Amino acid sequence: MHSRRNFLQKLSIGIGAAALAPLSSSASLFPAFKKPDKKLHVALMGLGGYANIVAKAMKECKLASLTGIVTGTPSKIATWKSDYGIPGKNVYNYDNLHTIANNPDIDLVYITTPNSLHHRHVLQVAATGKHVICEKPVADNAQQAREMIAACKKAGVKFYVGYRLHFEPHTRELIRMRKAGEFGRIMHVNNYMGFKIGDPTQWRLKKALAGGGAMMDVGVYALNGARYATGEEPVWVTAQETKTDRVKFAEVDETVTFQLGFPGGVIASCGTTYNFNNYERLYLIGDKGFAELSPAFGYGPIRGRTHLGPMNQPLITHQAAQMDGLADCILNGTPDPDMTGEEALKDMIVIDAVYESLRKDGEKIYLDKK
Repeated sequence: MHSRRNFLQKLSIGIGAAALAPLSSSASLFPAFKKPDKKLHVALMGLGGYANIVAKAMKECKLASLTGIVTGTPSKIATWKSDYGIPGKNVYNYDNLHTIANNPDIDLVYITTPNSLHHRHVLQVAATGKHVICEKPVADNAQQAREMIAACKKAGVKFYVGYRLHFEPHTRELIRMRKAGEFGRIMHVNNYMGFKIGDPTQWRLKKALAGGGAMMDVGVYALNGARYATGEEPVWVTAQETKTDRVKFAEVDETVTFQLGFPGGVIASCGTTYNFNNYERLYLIGDKGFAELSPAFGYGPIRGRTHLGPMNQPLITHQAAQMDGLADCILNGTPDPDMTGEEALKDMIVIDAVYESLRKDGEKIYLDKK
């Protein structure tokens, strides 16, 4: 099956010898990590394609280690135990998940199940007293995200969402330059992310499991990128959908273009699709300069340039950097990056407005009323 996970992994590989350059470890990106008394012990929940990517990446981690799994597919257990040294006592299913509360070998559960299961699974994990990372999109809608945040606060646990790019060097440098005023006043942002989806029977094309289509799944990259490119929160949204295959995309959106109006006057022009490839870019223009990331959102290598020339940031394994970075936050009290449940809620509020605009034939939806 040609899944979005496989696509993202391959999308940014590029062509030629440069694409074969070794990835830097997360330790080289964050050399100032304080070594804690113990590593953060992580269980992966939902052993699909992305869980495999995370598990392999975590072999590079210095502060986090994979110690448990949660799966509803017993046939996968033996392979995971063998490949990652998972002891039998750290293997759980969805029925006995609550007993993870009594296991000191697991500090955090990373949820990589289908989108529409995130809400239920975050509530279940929070109730066990374990910290939570949930893949994006965090939920089906903003209300679910609010409930997830509240549950984690009540349980006294950290709640992160897998916005791995906030540990990616090109993205971090773009944000640093924007904060330092090196682009001047931001005038325009143009972001897009999409791909041609394969297997028509996969869960991403079923609304009951996916919550939505391209907008929910990869449009969130373009949306989140517009927010960190401007440093502002949008105040209005308009959106339009193109649907060329009403059989394949009967339940979810196919191609969506959307515009975000920001308080400073910037209008970000964004897009997302499930129906064609070669669609991945972040571009911002200021009155003193510009930045372009292309590829911008895949698993790497990310490439970038600005008015000063090539960005030449180190190439890293995104998931290893994310897990070590979040372990540093939990174990050492380092300030949280923009990967919290509250950050994801901001995106969900906008995504809700995008879908509302689609239902209302592109009507402008004002977010101050949400």
